[in-house]
Amino acid sequence: MATVALLSGTAWAADPPDPRITAATAAWANDPLYVDPDYTSVVDATQAAEMLRAIESAPVPVYVAVVPTGEWFPEEGDTELLAGRLAAANGKPGVYVVMDGTTTYGTEHEVKAYARASDYAEANQSMGSQLADYLANVKADDRYDAKPARTEPLPPRPERTSEPDRFTTRDAIGNGLGGGVLGLMSGALLAGVVLGVAAMVARRAGGTR
Repeated sequence: MATVALLSGTAWAADPPDPRITAATAAWANDPLYVDPDYTSVVDATQAAEMLRAIESAPVPVYVAVVPTGEWFPEEGDTELLAGRLAAANGKPGVYVVMDGTTTYGTEHEVKAYARASDYAEANQSMGSQLADYLANVKADDRYDAKPARTEPLPPRPERTSEPDRFTTRDAIGNGLGGGVLGLMSGALLAGVVLGVAAMVARRAGGTR
């Protein structure tokens, strides 16, 4: 079991290196914020300073990577998995955050804290504000387990194995009888209403003669 766990926990490392992970971990050696070159127009010096202030105010160490994400990357849209792989590559306890401009993802790594899996940005919200809002909800407490972040995809959801109910002749007859009874009841009710109205009209007509 230990061997299986070791192999499964490092299987992703055998794949070609992810340049986003390589660049982020190299940058984190000097700065807890890494911004991919594609995002330098969004995260300017002012935004970067605001983001660093939010990181420094967090109750636990925080490492942030502003990088492109999506189904076409190795994590196949599971951005929390990307955050876990960043944490494993960096090898330091803390909360690891991935931002792509519209959503903030995060995971805890070997630190007694809680962080949301994701937060969506509001319309026209700056990156600094997005990060500050996300980190404001990070909680550090001894009641949380200091466990490693997830580095493997989640198992697929089990497929539904139960067969649909079979429609039998008895069901057809039962449904037909039920419909017939309802039809008769509706018809009788309608007939009663019609007869009642007719009787009222007749009484009124008789009284005016």
